[in-house]
Amino acid sequence: MMTRRFICLMLIAVVGTAASKTQEFEGNDEEKEQEFIYMNRYKRSSDTQDKCTYTFIVPQQRVTGAICVNSKEPEVLLENRVNKQELQLLNNELLKQKRQIETLQQLVEVDGGIVNEVKLLRKESRNMNSRVTQLYMQLLHEIIRKRDNALELSQLENKILNQTADMLQLANKYKDLEYKYQHLMSIANNQSIIIAQLEEHCQRMPSIKPLPQTPQPPNKAYHPPTYNRLINQISTNEIQSDQNPKVLPPTLPTMPAVTSIPTSTDKPSGPWRDCLQALEDGHDTSSIYLVKPENTNRLMQVWCDQRHDPGGWTVIQRRLDGSVNFFRNWETYKQGFGNIDGEYWLGLENIYWLTNQGNYKLLITMEDWSGRKVFAEYASFRLEPESEYYKLRLGRYNGNAGDSFTWHNGKQFTTLDRDHDVYTGNCAHYQKGGWWYNACAHSNLNGVWYRGGHYRSRYQDGVYWAEFRGGIIFTKESCYDDKT
Repeated sequence: MMTRRFICLMLIAVVGTAASKTQEFEGNDEEKEQEFIYMNRYKRSSDTQDKCTYTFIVPQQRVTGAICVNSKEPEVLLENRVNKQELQLLNNELLKQKRQIETLQQLVEVDGGIVNEVKLLRKESRNMNSRVTQLYMQLLHEIIRKRDNALELSQLENKILNQTADMLQLANKYKDLEYKYQHLMSIANNQSIIIAQLEEHCQRMPSIKPLPQTPQPPNKAYHPPTYNRLINQISTNEIQSDQNPKVLPPTLPTMPAVTSIPTSTDKPSGPWRDCLQALEDGHDTSSIYLVKPENTNRLMQVWCDQRHDPGGWTVIQRRLDGSVNFFRNWETYKQGFGNIDGEYWLGLENIYWLTNQGNYKLLITMEDWSGRKVFAEYASFRLEPESEYYKLRLGRYNGNAGDSFTWHNGKQFTTLDRDHDVYTGNCAHYQKGGWWYNACAHSNLNGVWYRGGHYRSRYQDGVYWAEFRGGIIFTKESCYDDKT
């Protein structure tokens, strides 16, 4: 029994020693983890101060019996073990939080760089916006400057147009004087022709000798000295317009009495309704003829082409060498201009009266600079009156030149001073001629005469036919009118 007690006491001493060692170990841990285990350390230190240690010295004895061992673990060891586990968990948690803090710091650094970049981008954007604003203002100033230049250019063009119109008015006044002179010359020539015809009839009819008293004294002043001179005067006449019946020579009413004399060789001397009637009356020579359309007292001299199959063609327009300027005003295009035996325009009013006395067809013949000849024929052709601005009426096309005129069908005539086209501007200003412009032209036979073949202008103001070889410039071109 005594032996058992000694063993238990010795175990207690050993346990006490272990407790002191444990306290030293805990002291070391407290130095490492002062911030987290302060309270526990204080508690343990207060617990150990209350305890005391005992040392027993016993003789060595041989243990022969059972040894009493307290199998229950001391609470201090359990508490220390739990504290170590908690410390380990806290250390792990601290390490984890440190890693997270480092990661967050890195992210913050990265985000800070992005923020700086965004700030730089915003600054650059503001600079770019400022630059764009400056460029926009420069562009506005440039547009305003160009608009001012365009306005000045338009004003200059208007001044040029006004000056051109003034020049045309002066030219028209001169042409009017020339026209009046030619008109008087035409009357004199017509009287001379009638007198010459009367003399021929008198010479052929010897049985009628009192007829020489028929010519009145005023007509002797117009008597031509030779027949050749009469032919020369006729060939150089300009195209004539409406003649007032009040100024007709007094010998005209005697014409029926003279022509009523039956002869086997006489041919009617006109005036005829058109060139076809002259051909039917036996005049098969291409020359100048006197024509008087139906339902009007209008007398006009025209060139009749009796050789072009089948004959009877009335030439209403002809271009040969560029000797006549076709950039004219409305009144000139209405009355006609040029030389009948050369380049000329018959006149819108004359064409209107000719084409409205029956069914007529239109033939346009053209020749390029290489000598190639083409034609365009239209089954019907007529003009509306001046109240409709001589609107064009065309029929079905036939030919080998290509149809470049139907596009103008139904359009009104336009000149520099009378704009009737569908274009916003004046096509006659750009095309340099008078025509039935649409917006503007597929053909321009009254344009500028350019020598030497192909011509490429900004406004295509030359004599061209768009459907023939890409709009070639022609060296010869004529428009014929014939009754169907």
